[in-house]
Amino acid sequence: MKDKVVIITGGSRGIGKATVNYFLENDYQVVTSSTTGKLDYSHPNLTVYQFDLGDQLSRDSFVKSLKSHGKIDCLINNAWWSAGRKTESSVDISLLQQGLTTNLIGTIDLTQKTIPLMNNNSVIINIASEYGSLTEDWGFVAPSYRIAKAGLNMFTRNIYQHQAITEANIKVYSFDPGWVKTDMGGLDAPRDPSEPAKELFDLYLSDSPTGEFYRGLVKRSW
Repeated sequence: MKDKVVIITGGSRGIGKATVNYFLENDYQVVTSSTTGKLDYSHPNLTVYQFDLGDQLSRDSFVKSLKSHGKIDCLINNAWWSAGRKTESSVDISLLQQGLTTNLIGTIDLTQKTIPLMNNNSVIINIASEYGSLTEDWGFVAPSYRIAKAGLNMFTRNIYQHQAITEANIKVYSFDPGWVKTDMGGLDAPRDPSEPAKELFDLYLSDSPTGEFYRGLVKRSW
C-alpha cells in the first residue's frame, strides 16, 4: 500500500529492523530512524533520518522531516535507550533520570508532536514490555528500565482519551513483544524479532479496542 505511511523509530536493528522490513514486504511507505542516520539495508519505499530520541532539537527536526511524507497512518514508538536495562544493585538515580528523559519523555514529546500529522483512523503503538507490568512480580531486576516502561504504559492509558485522539478516531496501544533475541534480550531469548514484527503488523490492521496492552492480538493485564 504505497499510499500508506508508517513511522517506525529505531529501525537499525532488532524488533525495529524486523518491523520495518515486514511493512516494506507488504508494500507500505516506511519512515524510520537511527542515531547515525544510516542503515545496513535499503528499499525504494524506505526513508531513514538521523534521530536521537533524547535530544529536543533532534525530535523537532525529525517531526519537521515527517511533514514532507504527507499524512501518517501509523506511528510505532520502538526507539529506546538500551542501556536502561542494565543490572542495578539499587535504583541508580542517574540511570533512571537518563532513561526517563530519553525513553519516556522523549517518546511522549515525539508522539504529541506527531499527532497533528496523522490521518483519521490511524494507529499509535508504544513498544512496552512485560517488565513494565504492575501485575507481574519479577523481583528486584532492571528497576530503571521497568519504571520507564511502566510509565510508557501509563502514557498509553492517558493519551488514548485525549480530545485530539478521540476526534480523529486514532487508536493507541501498548505492545508487549515478549523476550526477543536482540542486543537487549540476548541470544537465549526464545523469540525471533520477526515474530513481534508480524504481531505489530497484525495489531495495526486489527480493530482491537484502543487504550489497552497487547501481546499479539490478545489483551494482557497491565
